[in-house]
Order: sequence, then C-alpha cells, then structure tokens
Amino acid sequence: MSGHNHSHSHAGAPGESHQGRIAVALGITLLVFVFQIIGSILTGSLALLFDSAHVLTDAGGLAMALLAARLMVLPATSKRTWGFARAEVLAATGQAAVLLAVGLVVLVEGVQRLFNPTEIASNEMIVFGAIGLAGNIISMFVLMGGRSKNFNMRAAFLEVVNDALGSVAVIVAAIVISTTGWVQADAVVAMLIGVLILPRTVRLLLETISVLLESTPSGLDLDEVREHIMELDHVRDVHDLHASQIATGLPILSAHVVVDAGCFYDGHAPQMLDALQSCVADHFEISIEHSTFQLEPVGHADHELGAHH
Repeated sequence: MSGHNHSHSHAGAPGESHQGRIAVALGITLLVFVFQIIGSILTGSLALLFDSAHVLTDAGGLAMALLAARLMVLPATSKRTWGFARAEVLAATGQAAVLLAVGLVVLVEGVQRLFNPTEIASNEMIVFGAIGLAGNIISMFVLMGGRSKNFNMRAAFLEVVNDALGSVAVIVAAIVISTTGWVQADAVVAMLIGVLILPRTVRLLLETISVLLESTPSGLDLDEVREHIMELDHVRDVHDLHASQIATGLPILSAHVVVDAGCFYDGHAPQMLDALQSCVADHFEISIEHSTFQLEPVGHADHELGAHH
C-alpha cells in the first residue's frame, strides 16, 4: 500500500517564476553590452572588453533563465509528470558553467596582458564603466525581490551582481591609469573580475549538479529520518529509503516500511500512512510534503527484486 500527500506546493507554480523581473534585467543587460562593446573599441581597454564579454555571457544566461521561467509554469502531463519544474536547475547549471569558463579565460588573458600592456583611454573608460554600473544597479534592484526564490533566480541575480562588480573594477582601473599612468592596472582589474566570478559560481554549480544527481537534499539526514520512522508504533523496519529534489522547494521522499501484520487486518494502515507522512513533513529541517510510502508485512522484502538498503 502506498500513499502521498496532495497538499504540497510545487516550486514551479504560476506566479513564482518571476518572468517579468528577468525580462527587464535581460533588456537592460543587452543595452549595457552595446554601450560597453563600443567603449572597449574606443578605449582599447582589456578590462572593459572582457567585462563586455562577461555582460554578453550574462545576457545569454538571463535569456536561459527567462526560458526556464516560462517552462517552469507549464502544467505536468502524463509524459512529464513533474512538468518542467527542473528547467530552473538546468538553466542555473548552464549559467554557472558558462560563468566559470568566462572567469578562467579572463584570468589567463589578464596574466598575458600584464606582460604586454597597451595604451588605454582612461577617461572614456570611466564613462563607459559608469554606464555599465548604472545599468547593473537597476537590474539588481529589479531582481532583488526574487533572488532567493529558486536556483534560476539565484543564478540570474548572480549574473547581474558579477556585472556590477566588473563595472566597478573597470572604473577603478580607469582612475588608477588616469592618475598614475600604470596601464597594467587594466590587466589587474581584468583578473580581479575573473576572481570575483569564480567562488559563488562554483558553489551554485555544485549545488545544481547535486540536484541533477538526485543527491539527498542539503539539510536532510536520511539516517535521522530512518531512526524517526522506526520510533513509530507498529514499524518493524525501513528499507529502500530515498530522498531527492526535483527543483527549489520541492524535495521528495519514498520508502518501504515494514509494519505489523495486524495493520492490514484491523484497518490501521491508513492511520500508519498519516503518521508516516506527518513524520517527514513536520519533524525535520526540510519539510517533505511529497512523500510516498509502501507498507509491507514482515518478510515481504524477501520477494522483492533488487537490493534493499
């Protein structure tokens, strides 16, 4: 016998994908890219050029985020029983992977530019850096309200924050070059942009890959879950205990629970299901509202196919 709670709420529910916020941020980011690519050509700045490439990459990331936001709200079907809820995880993984690549390229090119500096039009560089920063700040405010809602919004917000850091770095480099004449500041700042991209990007990439590998959700200890289930009356054993995460805010759990044989004859099985679902929904750091349990009599596992754990 199995059962699950239908009262759960999916992360991909309409109104939670923040399509409008992402679309506005994408439009602003594309405008910033146009201005900065023009600026990099006029000034000869490596930092501004790579910040422009970074902005273009981020625009692609935001486009992926917008597509994912649209897919997330599509209803489930018999072919795709979770709908496209995992689209946000796939989009965030793609954005993080591309950002990581851009950061590494910036570091390598920055080192080369240290030893082969070129003349920089620092005053114009300040102007175009300021234009980029203004656009980034507006985008940050647009995305800020939804940045913690799901992986997709986290990745989109991270894209814009990195853009803002890059713009600040470009402005600082331009000021240093203008006041001291040290043109290598452009390369140093280019490498700083790369360093700023990497840590949070790696963390987001690892988190999303963990979801795609169907690892146990962070903050949930399956050994603790097993022990808690075993403390319920009439429970003899727990095996085939699995937990994973479909998307942000949508963890799932399934288990085979061995119970006293009398539960199948005295009408106690429905109460057992209620107790089990209440157990995983209310007693742990992560509330698992979508759980499936198979109730079994003692000895049933001996007739099942596959390994048990």
